Amino acid sequence: MDHSGHGTTMDLPPFTLGRGLEWSADPFFLVACLFALALYGWGVLRLVRRGDAWPVGRTVSFVLGVLTVMLVMCTGLNDYGMVMFSVHMVQHMVISMVSPILVLLGAPITLALRALPVAGRGRKGPRELLMALLHSRYMRIVTHPAFTIPLFIASLYALYFTPVFDTLMGSQTGHTVMMCHFLAVGLVFFWPIMGVDPGPHRPGHLMRMLELFAGMPFHAFFGIALMMASEPMIETYRNPPASLGIEALADQNAAGGIAWAFSEVPSVLVLLALLFQWYKSDQRQARRLDRAADRDGDKELEAYNAYLASLDARSR
Repeated sequence: MDHSGHGTTMDLPPFTLGRGLEWSADPFFLVACLFALALYGWGVLRLVRRGDAWPVGRTVSFVLGVLTVMLVMCTGLNDYGMVMFSVHMVQHMVISMVSPILVLLGAPITLALRALPVAGRGRKGPRELLMALLHSRYMRIVTHPAFTIPLFIASLYALYFTPVFDTLMGSQTGHTVMMCHFLAVGLVFFWPIMGVDPGPHRPGHLMRMLELFAGMPFHAFFGIALMMASEPMIETYRNPPASLGIEALADQNAAGGIAWAFSEVPSVLVLLALLFQWYKSDQRQARRLDRAADRDGDKELEAYNAYLASLDARSR
C-alpha cells in the first residue's frame, strides 16, 4: 500500500477503514429494506389475489426507492462514506431526496389501506391504527410546511456546522441514527408535495410547487458554502487516509458540488411529477363533468334551447 499520499481508492481495502473500525452493510438498513420489500410485495400479492389492480409503475418506483437506500447503506459506499466527505454527501443526498421521492411515488400508505383487512366491530387492527395515526394531531404537525421546511433546512446547517455531526460519526449507531434522520426528513418533506398517499395536508398543486422551491435553494447555498470555504469545515474528514490520495479541502469542494447539484435534479423530477399529476387531475375532473352532463340529460342545453324558443315565439 502506498502511504505517500498519491495512491488510489483501490489501495483502500473495501471494508477496512483507517480508524481501526470495520464497516460493511449497515445491518439495520439491510433488515429494514428487506422487510419493507417483503411487506410491499405481500400487499400487492393480496390485491392481485382478490382481483384488484395495482399500477406496476408504483411497484417499480417503490422497489427502486428501497434499492437506492440499500445502494448507499449496504454496499462499499457506506464504508467510503466514513472517510470521504464527497461519498458521504452522495449518501446523504440520495437517502434524503432521491429515495423518499421514489418510495412516495410507490404509494405505500395507499397500498396498506387497501391490503390490510378491516378489524371486527369494536376492535382495532393494523388498518385502524394506521388510520388513527394519519388523522392524529402528531401527523398534522410533522407534515405541516411550517415544520417540514425548517426541519429540512436545519438538517443541513445545524448538523454539519456544529459538533453534532462529528459526535454521530464516531460510532456505527450514531451513523445509522443520522441516516435514519435524513430518510425520515425527506419522507415528511416530500409527502405532502408528492400528494400520492392520503395525509393530513392536501394542498393544491400550485402550493405544492411553492413548498418544493421554498426548501431547495438552501441546499444550493449549503453546497456553495462548502465549495467557497478556504479550509476543511468538518473535523471527521479533516485527515483522510493517505492511501486515498485525496486532499481534505478538494474532497470538501466535491461534496459541496454534489449538494448543489442535488438541489436541482430532484426538484426537476418532482416538478415533472407534479405537472403530470395536475394534468391527470384535470382529466379526471373533465370526465366527471361529462358523466354528470350525461346523467342529467344535458338539462342546461335543453333549458337554453327552450329559452331561445320562447324568444322566437314572442317575436311572432
